Amino acid sequence: MSDTVVSPAGSASPTPTRSNIVKIVFASVVGTAVEWYDFFLYGSAAALVFGSLFFPDSDPLTGTLLAFGTYALGFVARPLGGVVFGHYGDRVGRKKMLVISLLMMGGATVAIGLLPTYATIGIAAPLLLLLCRLVQGFAVGGEWGGAVLMVAEHGKDEHRGFWSSWPQAGVPFGNLLATGVLWLLSVFQSDAAFNAWGWRIPFLLSAVMVLIGLWVRVSLEESPVFAEAKAEIESSEKAHLPILEVLRRYPREVLLAMGMRMTENISYYIFTIVVITYVTTYLGAQKGVVLGALLAGAAMQSVLIPAIGALSDKVGRRPLYLVGAVGVGVWGFVYFGMIDSLSGPQIMLATLVGLFFHALMYSPQAAFFSELFGTSVRYTGASVGYQLASILAGALAPIIALQLLGSTDEKNTGAVAVYLAVAAAITVVSVLLAKETKATSLRHDRVLDGARD
Repeated sequence: MSDTVVSPAGSASPTPTRSNIVKIVFASVVGTAVEWYDFFLYGSAAALVFGSLFFPDSDPLTGTLLAFGTYALGFVARPLGGVVFGHYGDRVGRKKMLVISLLMMGGATVAIGLLPTYATIGIAAPLLLLLCRLVQGFAVGGEWGGAVLMVAEHGKDEHRGFWSSWPQAGVPFGNLLATGVLWLLSVFQSDAAFNAWGWRIPFLLSAVMVLIGLWVRVSLEESPVFAEAKAEIESSEKAHLPILEVLRRYPREVLLAMGMRMTENISYYIFTIVVITYVTTYLGAQKGVVLGALLAGAAMQSVLIPAIGALSDKVGRRPLYLVGAVGVGVWGFVYFGMIDSLSGPQIMLATLVGLFFHALMYSPQAAFFSELFGTSVRYTGASVGYQLASILAGALAPIIALQLLGSTDEKNTGAVAVYLAVAAAITVVSVLLAKETKATSLRHDRVLDGARD
């Protein structure tokens, strides 16, 4: 039986035990890995085959740009998903929303694996692809906030950076799964077989992983911190509209979260998605050259992120975030030169260093953003700040990077490095304006404090 503590509001809630927090972490990591496997798989397929299969009337580079356009629209749906899932997550609970988001994501991904191509049904093919991508974006928009908060609100304040970083590790683990499946197919299949039918296999495999994720998530217990806030909200006569309360009481925090995401999000998609197109289309090399490096990078991040999360509990969120942002801003000027060599060791080193700097930002981000908002609007606030930045950062990063690179004869990699440096400057300023939140209690809420006044 769990011990209990009395919150400031006077309600009893269970003290988190190690076995309980480990169970919550496992459930969040499994579900997050499944959802991001689906999301990253689309980006990799857009870089490799969607241009020719769904936009065949265009030249290869234009077809890839159009495929990345549908990829970007998934990001546009993410803030809407964040608002909707955040609204209900802040009203009825985190657990239910996590189950719904997983079902939506898995269904859309399996549907992509069954889609006819342009050669079969014409213009309807890219339209159906777009619809599936929008559903994916909507679902993943609600996933991140719920998965992170379930862990953050169950764990102890002094260890929140470590425990909250585990759902973040689920993201590279999902990328590891997606890249690993694609890499295996590239080894055992010819390009012709992969383009004809092999690309469908990773999408259809999602059905198995979704079932595993659901089996784990339905056993979760609701966040005790949220349960306390919900009781106060229900006893109040005021209407609870999380998005309006976030905009009224936390506008600064939303903007700071968006600014902090810029470098982290842009660099990740350049280092993991754009590089595939760059190596295969601009340099004319086989995709296996870069997929192996991305596989190693995802494996490294899966291990590194929790370690950095634990370090953030000791030194704070801000110092690590600043080192990561500055590191990306500088590394961008080195990165493409190493990729241009087409040397396996240099591509590996370029990838690992870039993803190391990314991990310094991404690992403490979960705890950092959770600590910025009060309990009654935390799901909405963290999701909106996180997902709005995704439109300006991750959604546009592949398109902007390819436009800056220019034609295959130009390869203006210096412009992409400047793009990364500008994003890094925005993130550095945002982190410097934010307060250190290490070990902050999550039992705080401006909205509820205002209601009591």
